[in-house]
Amino acid sequence: MPLRFSYPFRPYCPPLVPEEEVERRSLQLYEQLNERRSVREFSSRPVPRSIIESLIKAAGTAPSGANKQPWMFCAVQNLSLKKQIRVAAEQEEIESYAHRMSAEWLEDLAPLGTDTHKEFLETAPWLLVVFRRVYEFRPDGSQHNNYYVSESVGLAVGFLLAAAHQAGLVALTHKPSPMNFLARLLNRPKNERPFLLIPIGYPVSDTLVPDIHRKPLDEISVWY
Repeated sequence: MPLRFSYPFRPYCPPLVPEEEVERRSLQLYEQLNERRSVREFSSRPVPRSIIESLIKAAGTAPSGANKQPWMFCAVQNLSLKKQIRVAAEQEEIESYAHRMSAEWLEDLAPLGTDTHKEFLETAPWLLVVFRRVYEFRPDGSQHNNYYVSESVGLAVGFLLAAAHQAGLVALTHKPSPMNFLARLLNRPKNERPFLLIPIGYPVSDTLVPDIHRKPLDEISVWY
């Protein structure tokens, strides 16, 4: 019996690229992304809303389970709200550093110079609070589950970070735990759960980042 599809299908014919050009593009993209770093020292230089809109649209092109696109990006520019987010995040971080994180975890963080102070949550011109939508509501009010939600949202965040880097901006993936305060402060519906808090903007002119290195290919791949 032939399969029945509710979506109309259309031809997908990407332009044929010569192999040497594929090689050049893949290497170029790697070299560009290898320069990406997480930044904690943000400039207050404004970033137009139109740029953030483009980044979110780029994130929204990520694949998702059953094409449910189970993500919500809350873009926060309001100064008062950013301050409330910082205060709540720092409260959770203080508790985590004092009681929740293991000694091994704290030892691993020490070389990166992180601490409980999160001034970047106020300084960065934009905070993107990413939520994962666990289920959707049908018109009659009943619930319909989404699938592979964390995996799908993780892919979308990856697209977002790559897009921000390509645009010349910097970002930081911040995950204060627990993050329930984000749903409360942003008044999000009960089907949305906080996933990540991402400040985005420009770095300060003299910003410093840890001189870290990525694992080489032979440590992150196995060939059969």
